[in-house]
Amino acid sequence: MDFVLVGALTSLIFAAVLQLALIQHVRNTLVDCAAEGARYAALADRGVEEGAERTRALVSAGLSDRYAQEVSARRAQVDGLDVVEVRITAPMPVAGLLGPDRALTVVGHALAEGGE
Repeated sequence: MDFVLVGALTSLIFAAVLQLALIQHVRNTLVDCAAEGARYAALADRGVEEGAERTRALVSAGLSDRYAQEVSARRAQVDGLDVVEVRITAPMPVAGLLGPDRALTVVGHALAEGGE
C-alpha cells in the first residue's frame, strides 16, 4: 500500500518537473528567436517586417506554427537609443504543448544600425 502512494506521488512530482522544464524550454526558445529576429531587422539594409518574418520562420522551425502566429516588430527608443523590438505572444504550454492562447509574451531588442 505504501509503495502505491509513494509511487503515485513520485510520478506526479516527476510529471510536474518535466512540464516546468518544457515551459522553460519554450520560453527560452521564444526569447532567442525574438532576439535573433531583432538583430536581423536591426541591420542597415533590413526592415522591421523582414525581422518579423525571420522570427516567424525561426519559431516555426524550433517549436510550431501555432507559436509563430502573433509576432510584431517595430522601431523604438530605449534610453535614447534607436532599437528594433520584436514581440512574440504565444500560448503557455500547460499540458504538453497545449495551453491557453496569449499567455506568454517575450520581447527581443537589438541596437539599430541605420535609420529608416
